[in-house]
Amino acid sequence: MNRVSGPGKRGGEWTTYLCPVHEADGRRHRPSLGVVYNRQRQRTVVRCFAGCSDEDVLERLGLRVRDLFDGPPVQRGALTRETSEPGLADRAILAAGLTLSAHRRDYGPPIGRPRRIAAYIYRWPDGSAAGCVFRVRTLHRQGYVKSFYQQRRTESGWEYGGFAHVPFHLPEVIEAVRDGRDIFVCEGEADVLTATHAGLTATCNAGGANGWHRDHAEWLRGARRVWVVADRDAPGYRHAAKVAESLSDVVAELRVVQARDGKDLSDHCDAGHQISELEPVPVLDAHYRAM
Repeated sequence: MNRVSGPGKRGGEWTTYLCPVHEADGRRHRPSLGVVYNRQRQRTVVRCFAGCSDEDVLERLGLRVRDLFDGPPVQRGALTRETSEPGLADRAILAAGLTLSAHRRDYGPPIGRPRRIAAYIYRWPDGSAAGCVFRVRTLHRQGYVKSFYQQRRTESGWEYGGFAHVPFHLPEVIEAVRDGRDIFVCEGEADVLTATHAGLTATCNAGGANGWHRDHAEWLRGARRVWVVADRDAPGYRHAAKVAESLSDVVAELRVVQARDGKDLSDHCDAGHQISELEPVPVLDAHYRAM
């Protein structure tokens, strides 16, 4: 940990380090990567409080999930019926012919400095800023690698770190709920902008596939119809399932769809397809459409 993220700073329960995903640009940051040992579960918890995914953080640290446990899972108790059978999202992944774990391409070592290429402002209902997600691109030996970091708006200005669970384009979402218009929930801000350019009302959460929270769903309560657009991979299906489950009892109609070609909504539109040509996600769409 010290080799990648520098010396840690002990504060209460957590020890904090520089996040190797969004704070690895050599600049001064307030460390946002927390590490703590959970004695009850006999595992180390590693979490970026700015919203970087656990998978990205562990990859940059050269670790795997099993490295966080004191011993292999079989030593911590027998499998239960719940853990031995695939859940709804995993059944959808298998039905689509996808692998249960996402393959991560090796881009080699970085050969360029991180460059900020986009900033996405998240706003409160009155239009004031709640926080901002910054998209960063770094040139590696075998291509570009994207990463993200967040800032929150405070009374004294902008500070590094996560912000309240407000959906992207919240004022537009509230208006769409009031007017009974369809709302599209995507996985990332770039896809939301693609949908917006197509004349739709769209939103997402900060923090990518692992960042959706029940608080986000509450802002959509009363919507007539919501389309959850899943990225075509295991994390994307799991994100879509989490979003759909949180919305199942707060909206009138729910659909779970995906790109006809490519991975996401932007790929779908770039391939020349219409929004109406989005395809149902196996298992997930049928499950939530019938509710």
